[in-house]
Amino acid sequence: MDKIDKLLAAGEPMILSIFRIVTALLMFQFGVAKLLKFPAGTAFEKVQAFSLFGVAGMFELVLGGLLLVGLFSRLAAFILSGEMAFAYFIEHFPKNFIPLLNGGNLAIMFCFSCLFLACAGGGPLSVDAMLRKKS
Repeated sequence: MDKIDKLLAAGEPMILSIFRIVTALLMFQFGVAKLLKFPAGTAFEKVQAFSLFGVAGMFELVLGGLLLVGLFSRLAAFILSGEMAFAYFIEHFPKNFIPLLNGGNLAIMFCFSCLFLACAGGGPLSVDAMLRKKS
């Protein structure tokens, strides 16, 4: 079992960066859909820029972009984690206590994925890591 642990642990830093990138891309797509109305045909086409959903889209677009490139990763992830917690309790929780029934599974996953990234950082494939190497 130690051999498997050592083998998998060797890839941990790169997997952390990949996890950050995938999480950021998924978050970023919601911002693009809400604010830029792309792709057409989504449920977010009627979102107004300064509505609650529009402001959430601004967070997702800007902070998702920062998280994607790994700049201010911890701060961006922490704010996005809070945004997703807020989204869950405002939009999903009032409908039903059970996430499977209230449609809040994705909000919970984003919340805790971003909370993990806020604690773990962006990994070696990030602008933050490159800036640390220069100084």
